[in-house]
Amino acid sequence: MIFPEDLKYSKEHTWLRIDGNVGTIGITEFAQSELGEIVYVDLPNIAYTFKQDAVFGSVEAIKTVSDLFMPISGKVIETNKKLLQEPTLVNTDPYGEGWMMKIEVENMEELQNLMSTEQYLQNIKL
Repeated sequence: MIFPEDLKYSKEHTWLRIDGNVGTIGITEFAQSELGEIVYVDLPNIAYTFKQDAVFGSVEAIKTVSDLFMPISGKVIETNKKLLQEPTLVNTDPYGEGWMMKIEVENMEELQNLMSTEQYLQNIKL
């Protein structure tokens, strides 16, 4: 499994990539492997605002549905429309084409609540 060093991770298995005040969010390779083949991704509308740890959407796999949790507070500025037609991008490229949404980060101090790659690997016991 791959876990990019430039990301921050939540205990709920979402990842966050920061570029200025914009955060890109997706689920980890570990999460998608536990869920199995993703058949549907439910994402919020543009301009919705979420607090850290709030549910922002869900992913549906063949045998289960799982909520998605915000790694950091922010306002949705873009969603990955490709996932509507190709939800399996979350399985095949979770850190690239399978990203879920971009947000305008509300509070950078919340980054302290997230894990580094090393901490995340210890959390999932890999």
